[in-house]
Amino acid sequence: MTKKESINRNIGLSFDFLKEINNNPALLSKIPKGATIEFVEKDFPKKESKTTQRRKRKYIRVKNEFEVS
Repeated sequence: MTKKESINRNIGLSFDFLKEINNNPALLSKIPKGATIEFVEKDFPKKESKTTQRRKRKYIRVKNEFEVS
């Protein structure tokens, strides 16, 4: 996946996530304040580096609906 494709995918997922939050506000209570949100699709493995391991991260799995893990 090119950088442009990845950016476009993340923008689309962000808007879809906002729509889901609008429909199900309880999802927000599962995300700690100050956490970095990353969208992880089942076909794309999540990446972890030494610098990202030190920060608070919350992964959002994208299936047919959003699931906070």
